[in-house]
Formats: sequence, structure tokens, C-alpha cells
Amino acid sequence: MSVLRKLMRFERVLLAVALCLPLLAACASTKDDDYVERPAEEIYNSGIKKFNERNYTSAAKEFDEVDRQHPYSEWALRAQLMGAYSYYQGLNYKEALKALENFIQENPGYKDVGYAYYLRALCYYEQIVDITRDQQTTNFALEALRDVTTRFPDTEYAHDAQLKIDLALGQLAGHEMDIGRYYERHGIYQAAINRYQVVVKNYQTTGQAPEALHRMVECYLALGLTDEAKRAAAVLGYNYPNNPWYRKAYALLVKDGAAPAGDEDGWLHRQVKAVF
Repeated sequence: MSVLRKLMRFERVLLAVALCLPLLAACASTKDDDYVERPAEEIYNSGIKKFNERNYTSAAKEFDEVDRQHPYSEWALRAQLMGAYSYYQGLNYKEALKALENFIQENPGYKDVGYAYYLRALCYYEQIVDITRDQQTTNFALEALRDVTTRFPDTEYAHDAQLKIDLALGQLAGHEMDIGRYYERHGIYQAAINRYQVVVKNYQTTGQAPEALHRMVECYLALGLTDEAKRAAAVLGYNYPNNPWYRKAYALLVKDGAAPAGDEDGWLHRQVKAVF
């Protein structure tokens, strides 16, 4: 290659670089313009304003900016919680949970960390789906709610968490009952009994437990297991004597010839003595 051609090629390279420089400078300028240092209180108050306007996504970004610009200030800790709360209010549970997990891990001794645990539990609890679907989120919610009652037993958070624990347990019991009823309808009685037994064993404080025992009576009678049906009815009558499900179970046993008509109390007394 001649010297002249090399010089011409070099000049073209220089020209291309020169043309790119303004673009690079513009990009750098834009990036720099995105960052405007402001006092922590100013950014925080801006976040509060956006939050009150229900602009939760923008509010969360402002609170995140407090932490980015002033990470070691008292404002940063408050902003982290408010950022998580903004995501929660905006139903962005994924970002809310991410923020709360970070806050709990990094600030275990903070005075308001109990609220972070409670808000984390709410994020899971409010994502619980109906009993016909997978209940993994319900289990996450239950674990997070129990964390609140265990770590902060004397707080208002614990009181509300306990109420939600009872509802979550009822949800899990309802899921088991839904599956059990499905098996029973299709004549898969042993599988149905297994599901009902889970309810009786693990969720005996829920409203589904009496029905589970009644359904067990149905399934045992369908399998011709009269003694097992009588035992299930006795447990039902002993623990829930005035429950409508017990009266239905007794009526089934009478119809099957496994219990005498008109002697419910006496029959129950005899069965309870035999079982217990």
C-alpha cells in the first residue's frame, strides 16, 4: 500500500472518530443530567407528595433516590420503608418484597423493623389465591405471619397477624377439602380419606375439620368399613357435639344400620368409651 493511500485511510478514521465525539459527549451529558444531587429531606418530601397523589411508582423511585444519594442518613432508613410501602400500595409485590427483605437483612435492630416484617407478611397474604389453585403463596404467608407473632408478640402487628394466620390455615384446610371432595365424587375413597385426615390432624381448629370427619364417615361407609365410620363419627360427636355435620354423620350411620335411630346420645356415649 502506498504512503498516500495509508494517509488517506488514516484521515478517514480520524474523521469517523471526530463525527462520533459529539454523540459520545451528548450521551455523557444526558447521563450526568440524570443525577441531580438534592438534600435528603427534599427528595423524601417529594416522595411523600407523589405518594399522597397515589403515584406510587414515582414515589417509590423518589424514596429509592434518597437511599442512593444519602445511604447513611436517618432519612435513608425511613425512605427504604416508604419505598417498600409505595410498591405495596401500587400492588408491585415483587419489588416490595425485594425491598423489605433487604431492609430486614441490613437493619435487624431498627426500631421499626417489626413493621417491615408485618408488611412482608401482607405482601404474601394479599396474593393468596382461591382454594382450587396451588397454595404455595399461602404457605409463604403463613410462615411470614408466624414470624411476626413470634418476634413481636406484644405489638398490634402480632394481633392482626394472628387473625390472618387463622384465615390462612382455613385456606389450606379448604384446599385439602376441595381435593378430597374431588376424589370422593370420583369414587377414589382412600385418596379422599387421606386428604380429610390431613385436615383433621393439621387444621383441627378450622371450620373445615367437622366436615372432614363427616366426609370420612361417608367414605368409610362407601368402602364397607363400618367400624372405621363409627370411630370417625364418635370423634366428630365428641369434639363437635352440637355441630350439624355430626347430626348428618349420625343419620348416615342410622341409614346404614350401624347406629340405632332415636338414641343418638346413648350411641355416642358408647362409641366414645370404645374409642377413647
